[in-house]
Amino acid sequence: MMTLIRRDPTETPMTRLWNQFFNEPVLGNGGLMPAIEEGNLALDVSEDDKNVVVRASLPGFRKDDIDVEIHDGVLSIKAERSDENEEKGETYYRRERRYGTVTRRVALPSIVEEGNTTADLKDGVLTLRIPKSQKAMPRKVKIG
Repeated sequence: MMTLIRRDPTETPMTRLWNQFFNEPVLGNGGLMPAIEEGNLALDVSEDDKNVVVRASLPGFRKDDIDVEIHDGVLSIKAERSDENEEKGETYYRRERRYGTVTRRVALPSIVEEGNTTADLKDGVLTLRIPKSQKAMPRKVKIG
């Protein structure tokens, strides 16, 4: 079996390299962060001195619609909603707004205490505060 690869005839080697640079994960395999990155849920991951902070965009979801798990330094978020109510007398061509599932799995940037996570859902934004492990905290070294 032969595979056909189509290329843009106007694409130069430099353009191809430039496009590859911006389409490849920056810190993927061999980088500073593990290459676990799956799903379609928009989120921000940051950290302060004591916590890894994750904010996920979940407009229209209720607390009961959302499942959050942390296992071995990998955060998994799944939000699912269904609306079985159809308006009578209407024919739907698309139904994107009322039901669906969004998921995301991402490796956390620090060693965390998985059991002490706090979660808050406000104005369509899920905010997780995941405490860093004492192993991840910087330590002062006394010079003797």
